[in-house]
Amino acid sequence: MKVYHGIQEFVKLSNAVVTSGTFDGVHLGHQKILNRLKEVALQTGGETVVITFYPHPRSITSPDNSIVKLLSTLDEKIELLTENGIQHLLIIPFTRAFSELSSEDFIQQVLVETIGTKTLVIGYDHRFGKNREGSFEYLKEHSSRYGFSVEEIHRQDIEHVTISSSNIRKALMEGEVSKADHFLGRNYSLSGVVVKGKQLGRTIGFPTANIQVREVAKLIPLDGVYAVKIDYRDEVFDGMLNIGNRPTVDGTYQTIEVNIFDFNKEVYGESLKVEFIERVRSEKKFTSLDELKHQISLDQQTIRAILKG
Repeated sequence: MKVYHGIQEFVKLSNAVVTSGTFDGVHLGHQKILNRLKEVALQTGGETVVITFYPHPRSITSPDNSIVKLLSTLDEKIELLTENGIQHLLIIPFTRAFSELSSEDFIQQVLVETIGTKTLVIGYDHRFGKNREGSFEYLKEHSSRYGFSVEEIHRQDIEHVTISSSNIRKALMEGEVSKADHFLGRNYSLSGVVVKGKQLGRTIGFPTANIQVREVAKLIPLDGVYAVKIDYRDEVFDGMLNIGNRPTVDGTYQTIEVNIFDFNKEVYGESLKVEFIERVRSEKKFTSLDELKHQISLDQQTIRAILKG
């Protein structure tokens, strides 16, 4: 997949089959759009193009400029779109000035002049341009003037719950990782570098790798203990992960610590990818380290059974 960081890098195509959106998480709903994009490109001899934006538009347009917690970092999104077989990815820097671009200007400057769009495939209720004024109906009405056809993917539900990045974020923030995984079509994951912590786990027989997630916008699931899979140097291990403030030892800030089963390598400074399988329990304060150790032992038994099954 060719990646372009801005419209100035893009070389106009003769038959571009295009879609546009934030594609946060590249979930099952997004994948339906991408699959249709590839079908149209195959039928017409075209090339697939995804337009996305960075940072997330809501982090720029919201009144307080609050950071939107994301299901996928930019690097993860690039990897996921590559896996989905997309040929061209145009990443447009989303600025306050760009947010003021009208739908007409977006169509003319980006879709027509920069990309050379011949077919535009969009998801249901997708809108673009200043104040989200551009709609499917508007595009259909004016498509002949722009020189491209427009196709809308209809609403897709799973078990009567609309697939959306917002619903997946909500599930993760409530600790419902199995539900989030179902909507994503894969296990939710995060990656980070292993940094030195207080090494308390070693003293009670459960050494942990303290993971530092560099991307501040990456969504961290609800505090608690999770059954996880760990990808280390292309090998996959079972493990248990704790997200929280470690109240038993009077912790004052959130940490992400993973105990990798049947593993004894030194991994400080290395990268780990963690996939969330199931939330086992909430974090709690124990009266002693012995009580904590006993509970962790029970957690490990529970999690080994979950991952084995």
